[in-house]
Order: sequence, then structure tokens, then C-alpha cells
Amino acid sequence: MLDFGFDKLALIGAVALIVIGPEKLPRVARTVGTLLGKAQRYVADVKAEVNRSIELEELQKVKSQFETAARDVHDSVNKELGQVRTDISERVNGFGSTDAPVMTPHEADWPAGGVPTYKPPRKNWRLKRSATPAWYKQRNGVRMHAQSGAARVARFRPRGNASGRAS
Repeated sequence: MLDFGFDKLALIGAVALIVIGPEKLPRVARTVGTLLGKAQRYVADVKAEVNRSIELEELQKVKSQFETAARDVHDSVNKELGQVRTDISERVNGFGSTDAPVMTPHEADWPAGGVPTYKPPRKNWRLKRSATPAWYKQRNGVRMHAQSGAARVARFRPRGNASGRAS
């Protein structure tokens, strides 16, 4: 960048005052200032565009790295899944042979068919629901009984006077 000191700027100003004249000097100074401002904005825009392109290239590199990592994980999972399938098919094919397959401790508890049956959990939700005290439900706003919309409005309608009628 150009290095202008105070003495150089004063010399340029004096020469401009003599050459241009005192009448036109303010208008020329404004024009030069606006042109310098435009030039600085243009340089700043170019710098910002270069920085954006560099960041975009970095993001594309990171994206490609993530894609390769995901592809590697996908391939390894497929490979392991293929091995598990072959092991299962070997065990199923070897099930009818005279050699008894080795059973895991959980398989020993299975019924004679070899496949466990689903048993839903035994939960009594009514018992659990009644385990909470009524005073706690009232304090925290848990509804105990179903109410219609009109009944709810009538219940929460503010009272006008002591006689109970709304005015």
C-alpha cells in the first residue's frame, strides 16, 4: 500500500490548491473521496468473495471426508451383517443333523419349538393410577372426572356478587 506521511499529504494539498484553485478544490476533494470509498468497498468485496470461496472449498473437503467415513461404516456394517447371515444359515442348516447345536443359556429356557413366544408385561395401570393420593391430584390439577366444555366454563366463570349471580 502507498505510504503517505503528513508532509507528503500537505505538499499534495498545496499543489492541488495552486493547480485547481480554491473554487473547485472542495468539489474535486469530494469526488476523490467518493472514488476512494468506492475503491475500498470494491477491494473489501473482492476479499470477502475470496474468503467465501476458500471456506466453500474447505466445507466441500469436510463433506467428502464425512461421505467417505459414512461409506466405510456402511460397508463394514454390511460385511458384518453378511457374516451374521451366513452364521445363522449354517446353524439353521446344521440344526437337523445328528450333532446337537451348542445352546446359549437363554436358548435353554426357550420352549420345545425353539422360538420364544411374546408375553406382554403384566401391568395394572388402574392400580398405579390409584396409588397417587387424591389431594396431590387436586393440588396439581389432574382431572379426576371428565367434564364437558360448558361445565368447565361454568365452573371457572368468575362470580359477580355474593348472591352467586353474575352481573
